[in-house]
Order: sequence, then C-alpha cells, then structure tokens
Amino acid sequence: MENIMNMDELISSEDELRSIVGYPSDLVIRKVIPFLDQHCREFIAQSPFLVMSTADKSGLCDVSPRGDDSGFVLVLDDLHIIIPERPGNRRIDSMRNIISNPQIGLIFLIPGMEETLRINGQACVTKDPALLGQMQVSGKIPTLGIGVKVQECYIHCAKAFKRSQLWNPLSWPKEKSLPNAAQILADHANITGYTKKEIQELLDESYTKRLY
Repeated sequence: MENIMNMDELISSEDELRSIVGYPSDLVIRKVIPFLDQHCREFIAQSPFLVMSTADKSGLCDVSPRGDDSGFVLVLDDLHIIIPERPGNRRIDSMRNIISNPQIGLIFLIPGMEETLRINGQACVTKDPALLGQMQVSGKIPTLGIGVKVQECYIHCAKAFKRSQLWNPLSWPKEKSLPNAAQILADHANITGYTKKEIQELLDESYTKRLY
C-alpha cells in the first residue's frame, strides 16, 4: 500500500475525517434501533437476498452472499434471527470467522427497492434441529444455521442503488459481454484437467442438483 498511496495524503484520524465529511443529521443518528420492530420484520419477510460480513479474530474480513425464497431468514423474536446454511463450496469462511469472532454485519435487499436494511450484531453457529427444521425446503433441512443477536437495525438510503442503476435493466451490460465464471475459475485454479468446459459442467450440475 505504501508504494501505491501517497502517505502524506492518507487520513489518520476521525477528526480529520470529520473536517472533510462533516457530521450526520439527527435523523441519521436517531434512525438506529436496537431491536427488530414490525418494519424490520416486514422487510426481512420480503427479502430473498442478503450480504453477510464477518471477520476472524485477527481482523481478516470476508463478505458472503446468502439467498433463497423471500422470507428465508427465520425471525425468532425482537432480537434474534436464524440464517439457514444451504449447501455451498465447503469453505465455510463465514462460519469459521464467527467461531473466531462473533461480530457480524448484514445487508438485506428486496428486488426493485433501492433502500436496504442493515443489521449489526453478534453471531453463533447452531445445529439445533428444532430451529433448523423450520427452514426446510422440499423436505431438506439445513444441517447448520447462523444465529444473530441484533444490536443495531436501520434503513440505509438508496444513493448507491441510484448511482449504480442496479435495478434498471436498461443499464445492464449485454450477456455476451459479462465475465465468464467458468473461465475465471479455470484460470485462477490452474489445475491440470479442469478446462473451462469441464468447470462449466460442474457449475451447472451444482446449480441444478445441489441447491438444497
């Protein structure tokens, strides 16, 4: 980083940051609540997708997506939710981090809505069959779940979505111009015997047969 950034231009204190950015309004400060009210519950019930941020005890960070049918996150009460852990690539980055450092950040999205719901809290990994059984899909029960004790909830404004035009199909790139996931995996893994075609077949098989 030192070889890329001009060290004389780096911000090193909150006071310096505030001198440039300023301070939030009373509305922004007061919008944060420490529990799930009816508005938060309704938002979660309509959300099919969230982004999960965790870090290990050394501070190494990870961000991971989670998605399912709307309302896939189980709300237990005003302070607790459970996120089902569906079959993945077995890296278990988020869960390993949670065991090391329970702090977690979540952003819930609803398609077409530009505001998001942010939740910060403390997480744990559970194998409780009574809880997991409530999140089964087609008779398949998740083997693990991520529990979150809510510490902060608030609505995040829509500026990032308006700037990016994320929900506007007219702004989307043409399908043929998109990065090719199979090619990226083949080049990054660089393992003999895994061609782009073979990796695409593995991805297709995973997406069609191992979602749950």
